[in-house]
Amino acid sequence: MSYIDGFLIPVTAANKEAYRAMAVKSAALFKEFGATRIVESWGDALPDGKTTDFKRAVKAEGDENVVFSWIEWPSKAARDSGNEKFMNDPRMKAFGDMPFDGKRMVFGGFEVLLQS
Repeated sequence: MSYIDGFLIPVTAANKEAYRAMAVKSAALFKEFGATRIVESWGDALPDGKTTDFKRAVKAEGDENVVFSWIEWPSKAARDSGNEKFMNDPRMKAFGDMPFDGKRMVFGGFEVLLQS
């Protein structure tokens, strides 16, 4: 069954297009390295929670929004291999500075429980 990498990323409104451009380049590499699907979503209806919420999860500040992103892989082994290739690829290193604060990005790997 598939394996998912999930991300929450704080991005300022001013950096939305820069983020999108970086995501397009990243997606091409991830697909080359075995990913089957990449989704990047710009927060549109993010209610404030009583205990926590998407914005608090990444400590969003000022005009920052939250990008909800995921990468689908055929398996965890494919994901591990693809991520290693991505991190060591000189094209990724050429991206330069990221258009977001990576210290507040939330990410993790997930086994699929249901796919319909």
